[in-house]
Amino acid sequence: MFAHLSAIVGGLVTAGWAGSIGCFLGPLVIWLVKKETMPFVDDQAKEALNFNITVALVFLVLLLLTIGTLGIGILLTAPLMIIVGIAWLVFTVIAAIKANDGVSYRYPMTLRLVK
Repeated sequence: MFAHLSAIVGGLVTAGWAGSIGCFLGPLVIWLVKKETMPFVDDQAKEALNFNITVALVFLVLLLLTIGTLGIGILLTAPLMIIVGIAWLVFTVIAAIKANDGVSYRYPMTLRLVK
């Protein structure tokens, strides 16, 4: 549960300067510390880490699209960023609730980068 919720805390703490990066630091730390001793935490921390890296990549692509169109693309990217941000929050809360119940949760549309 803490691996999922640490993404929200990391996003809030680093929101002013690196929100997308802060979102995967918490799950990364929890995964690195507990991967050898707790298999369920290992699985869920990897899942949270993969999901937050995927969301960070989506935000990076949207930012590059905005910059690449000299700011005109913000008409498209701003609503997409809001939708992705709300979906990120909802899926993270659902994952934390499921993990608290002892159920393994798989985020939808996630790149499985950390195996």
